[in-house]
Amino acid sequence: MDELEKNEILGDLYAYYGDLLTKSQQSYFEDYYYNDLSLGEIAINHHVSRQAVYDNLRRCRKLLKNYEDNLHMQRDYNMIEDKLAKVVVALKKGESSQALQITTDLINQLRGE
Repeated sequence: MDELEKNEILGDLYAYYGDLLTKSQQSYFEDYYYNDLSLGEIAINHHVSRQAVYDNLRRCRKLLKNYEDNLHMQRDYNMIEDKLAKVVVALKKGESSQALQITTDLINQLRGE
């Protein structure tokens, strides 16, 4: 997995769990990943050392991954999206019974059945 893919995954996790980070962590994360600022630029803007920025970003990455490992919001969203895409394909093919089965299975899974 290259750096771009890792950053995309982190951006997705941030979309789900960013509000669980402190305001300072959010600011560092957004400056680095969204505003493309360097560690040095972020350090100057926040009046901290580059090491402090690096440590904070490392902590953010770890927290975001930990949230996903425990809450599974991204995984669950992707699963739902995949199943709904299969429903659309089945409906376009005129396979309403298959679409109904996929939908029923999805509803049961969401209910924990």
